[in-house]
Order: sequence, then C-alpha cells, then structure tokens
Amino acid sequence: MAQKVRTWWGEKFLEVLSSCMDSGRLQRGRAYSSPGRLLKFDIDGSKVTAKIRGNINPYFEVYEEPRYKIAVSLKQFSDSQWHEITADLSHSAALLSQLLLNEMPTDIEKIFSARNLQLLPERAKDLISTCSCPDYASPCKHVAGVYYKIASLLDRDPFLLFQLRGMKFEKLQQALAATDLGEALIDQFGAEDFDLEYQPCRYTVPIPESEKSQDLNTFWEGAGPLPEVGDQPEQQSASALLIRKGGDFPGFWDHSRSLIDMMEPVYDRVVQKNRDII
Repeated sequence: MAQKVRTWWGEKFLEVLSSCMDSGRLQRGRAYSSPGRLLKFDIDGSKVTAKIRGNINPYFEVYEEPRYKIAVSLKQFSDSQWHEITADLSHSAALLSQLLLNEMPTDIEKIFSARNLQLLPERAKDLISTCSCPDYASPCKHVAGVYYKIASLLDRDPFLLFQLRGMKFEKLQQALAATDLGEALIDQFGAEDFDLEYQPCRYTVPIPESEKSQDLNTFWEGAGPLPEVGDQPEQQSASALLIRKGGDFPGFWDHSRSLIDMMEPVYDRVVQKNRDII
C-alpha cells in the first residue's frame, strides 16, 4: 500500500480524487502506486507519463498480464496568469522570503484565489488524464495510482506543483529574486545565507534506518567549523537558520512534529531575552 502523505499539500492534492472517484476505485488505486505495480514513471515539464502492471481477469477476457499506459497533467496557467501571480508574490515580503529560502508558504493559496485560481487542484476538471485500460470510469484506479505517486512526491518537493501548473520553480525564483523587493531581501539576508545547501523543500526525504548515521553532535557541529560571521543585524532576518538547513526531520529526530516547528519559538525567545548581548 502506498505510503500515507504527511503534508498539507499532499493531503489536499488527494482530496480532489475523493470527490470524483468512488471509494472502491480510490482504495485500489493506492496499491497501483507501489513499485511492484508502477513499472515506469516520468515527469517531462508539466506532463506525467507512467506504465502500470495490470491484472489477469478472465471475466473481461484478459488472459495475459496487461501493461497500461497512463498520462496525467493538471490544468495549466497561461503565461499572462503566471506574470500576474509573480507580481502579486513580489509584493509580499513574507511569502517572497519563504519562496527564496525554498519553503512552501502555508498561505500561498491566497495569492492564487485572489485571481480565481488554485495552485492545488480542487475540482475534477483540474485533473486531465488518459489510460489505455478498458475501464469506463475516468479517472480509473490506474490513474489514481499515478496521482498517489505524485502526492508522495509533493511531500518531498511541494514546488513540483508550480511545474505541473506550467512554471518551473527555479524560473519563478529567478523572477522573484529580480524584483525590487526580492533584491532587497537577498541583500538583507546576505549572499552567504543563500549559498547554504538547503534541502529541496521544508519536509525532507525520510532516511532509512540503515542509513541513519547522523548523531546529535554531527547535526549541531557539522562536519567542519562554521564560517566566521561579521556583525549581526539588530533583528534576526530568518529565525533558526541552522535548524532550517537540516530540514524538519533530520536523522536523529524521531518525533512526529517537525524539529523546525519546535525550535523556532525557542530561537525567537533566546533572541528576545538576550538582545543586548547578541
């Protein structure tokens, strides 16, 4: 069975499937996202193609194990719509700074809804799919399996949503960084901050138990000494920056709540109490 999604954008992405599929097909669709069923999966721009191993079913005169071809995509935004969205994002320092730091803002949908758009699919017409299977239903269980796979990828990289809607995230970041506010924020953070090797997104890929070699000392101290820094600004520009670099679930962290969510308030409190000596 497919791994359960763990982020709000992964869960919301799947909600639209629940609204346009019967529960039986939806449940069977989860099984088709497993490696044993999903033989091929490719993302080319905004298009997703896959090949799924079907079932032998003499009732439907299927006597040899079939291979079904699936193609799915989301409804695209036009170039002019993306231009307007980019302009709207460039007017919000909070949203802009998070996107430049490779974080998905929880309230980003308000930018899209203001223009009667949705980044995450909300209706069946947002999903475009074809499958070579003989099932009359659309979407079928094979298509559902591909969407479950996409939802699991969104857990690791929520910015894939931008690409599926027609705008690669790297291109969006470049456009935002070139705005007046984007340039000001980069100057405030400092170029060194943006040279840090951030995780691809806020929620990192879970590490298998066999590969968990990171301990507490390694996480806090790193492989080498931290670079020297000059005078710090009077107010912290990005809280818990070191914590953010490690992601929400570093190797030693076994709790269900992310390390970032727990540590950011601690950092803010330390800064407030020790402002005179920092």
